[in-house]
Amino acid sequence: MKAIILCAGKGTRLRPLTHTTAKHLIPVANKPVLFYSMETIKAAGINEIGIIVNPANKEVFKEILKDGSEFGLKIDYIVQEEPKGLAHAVWVAKDFIGDDSFLMYLGDNMLMEDLTAFVKEFEREDLDASILLTPVEDPRRFGVAVLENGKIVKVVEKPKEPPSNLAIIGVYLFKPIVFEGIKNIKPSWRGELEITDAIGWLIENGYNVKGHIVYGWWKDTGKPEDLLEANRKILEMMKGSELYGKIDEDSELQGSVSVGEGSLIINSVVRGPVVIGKNAVIKNSYIGPYTSIGDDVHIENCEIENSIVMEGSTLMDIESRIDSSIFGKKVKLVRSERKPRTIKLVVGDLSTLELI
Repeated sequence: MKAIILCAGKGTRLRPLTHTTAKHLIPVANKPVLFYSMETIKAAGINEIGIIVNPANKEVFKEILKDGSEFGLKIDYIVQEEPKGLAHAVWVAKDFIGDDSFLMYLGDNMLMEDLTAFVKEFEREDLDASILLTPVEDPRRFGVAVLENGKIVKVVEKPKEPPSNLAIIGVYLFKPIVFEGIKNIKPSWRGELEITDAIGWLIENGYNVKGHIVYGWWKDTGKPEDLLEANRKILEMMKGSELYGKIDEDSELQGSVSVGEGSLIINSVVRGPVVIGKNAVIKNSYIGPYTSIGDDVHIENCEIENSIVMEGSTLMDIESRIDSSIFGKKVKLVRSERKPRTIKLVVGDLSTLELI
């Protein structure tokens, strides 16, 4: 069995962060979102992965993932030239998949679930397709499946009146027959080939399509607030502290805290769960719970919590406590002592700032 991870989306809801990196490579708890997906797939016994990319982001994926060998994987890169839908993304992977069954995983999803049972059930029952489902409060925001005796008898994309509360959460298993389904569907009103339509074709033509219900945490990390929630969830799972940097005698660490090699904690309070990368400097500051600080970050005379600070950024002399914020790579946020005291900003497209 092989796997494909769909990473061709441009992440418009996460701009300006995605102007310089793919949304799937934005770090959560100091590790790119995509890495969690790869670990989940590998844990299910699948080692050959095709990454579906777009022409603009292909090289950044190749630069970071290379051939996959350092992750114990074999990675191929498959270009989806235009954003024509999930089913189209599957179609462009046809040569990579060949005659194998395959797992399809949306690359911006984070799922706290072992997929081994999902895969084994698919193989044991000789299914043509299996879809991961979970009950949700508002099914109108998702593709929805209707089950009868475990089999899926109907799928609807974002229905105004949902026929069930079982949401399709972006992880699928297929036999190659799904390509026949994709070949026989037409673009939706969005002009895209929908994977739900291809699944509908399988159902209508008598193929064995099953739903596998899970109840664990999952998140589509497509918006800033989703990234922060995922960051909190991962940090909540920290057990104990790992201290490889230097913490001076005037500093206090509380709860689970991870400090990377070469980092310095000086006259500061760090209240976990917190992860701090390598070669960071935290001085005269308070780092509150659910905060991830990347490599080479400098924070001085600041208070920050429930936030993500990516590598190379500097936060200095900020009077107000920073909360629920995301700072991209090499961001500089400083307070000027010069008169007159004014706010001076260089802000990229689609940024969000809240001043008090």
